[in-house]
Amino acid sequence: MNSSVKSDVFFAKARKYPSAIEASLDDDRVPLKVYDSLIDTVHEFLPQLHRYVQLRKKALKLDELHMYDIYVPIVPETTMAITYEEAKDMVTDGLKLLGQDYIKILEEGFHKKWVDVYENEGKTSGAYSWGTYRSHPYVLLNHQDTLDSMFTLAHEMGHSLHTFFSNREQPHLYAGYKIFVAEVASTLNEALVMEHLLETTKDPKTLAYLINHYLEQFRGTIFRQTMFAEFEKKIHSVVEEGGALTADTLSEIYRNLNAVYYGSEVILDPEIAIEWARIPHFYNAFYVYKYATGFSAATAFARAILDEGEPAVARYLEFLSGGSSDYPIELLRKAGVDMETPVPVRNALQVFTGLVERLETLLA
Repeated sequence: MNSSVKSDVFFAKARKYPSAIEASLDDDRVPLKVYDSLIDTVHEFLPQLHRYVQLRKKALKLDELHMYDIYVPIVPETTMAITYEEAKDMVTDGLKLLGQDYIKILEEGFHKKWVDVYENEGKTSGAYSWGTYRSHPYVLLNHQDTLDSMFTLAHEMGHSLHTFFSNREQPHLYAGYKIFVAEVASTLNEALVMEHLLETTKDPKTLAYLINHYLEQFRGTIFRQTMFAEFEKKIHSVVEEGGALTADTLSEIYRNLNAVYYGSEVILDPEIAIEWARIPHFYNAFYVYKYATGFSAATAFARAILDEGEPAVARYLEFLSGGSSDYPIELLRKAGVDMETPVPVRNALQVFTGLVERLETLLA
């Protein structure tokens, strides 16, 4: 880890960048204030994460809440069995707000064999969307008739339609989009489908399970990835200031960040201090913040589409068609999401706050 960070710092200095983080951000032409604003805004909402953690402790009826308890569902998983055919219908219903053109292409993907659906001998696990400029996108799934599998379908079709629109509207040179915006379309699909389910679900237990599922996406994607991003910034600063990264130094920084992010209600077992050693993203420095900014941008798009309707949809489809015809920050700004301000992250975390309040009421 020390060698990896020293390498980042060396190449940044050799290329006359002020810091390793600015060297990394320059590839996407992302200003440093985007990174710093993300961390600052998340810190502003840490009391809401602590509130969610306290709710978790109370709901699970625990005297002590350990880090491993964070991953236990507050509400027992529903017995909802969702076949692939039902999942397609649920995704389509949730995404109707995106208009006829979007739904037409989505249904074409469903009906013309874009998707490899079920597990098979020798087939890789997981899910992804891939293709070539001259083909439509293809999706690999391993559908399990679960709620998670339904959201995975929504997610991967978000990637596929982003690719489809960009390929359709851009020449080959500009069709591929940057990682900074790669998770926006997929996460927006999940958000819209989730909002549709929250609006239409009547059973209180199922509703509570859905809200818990959504809250965990916020915790894992905005809060946790921002904590990772802050860890990367801190350890690079140590080397840039002439210090050395020993295992003890890395563990101390990582443990302290967990204490700040999760608050006094969580017992920090000694093992959490060395979790940094199993996170492979840290060897590709200043990458993980894009998960948090992408999730925030997707949430901003979702709120705009729900509130404004057609004008917001038009801006969003223009974004999907942009590929890499401009820098990712500019593509988002043109579509009404300015990541150089704290507004998208703040708005996303206000959604998180509202969900915590809603779950408190349901569990009470």
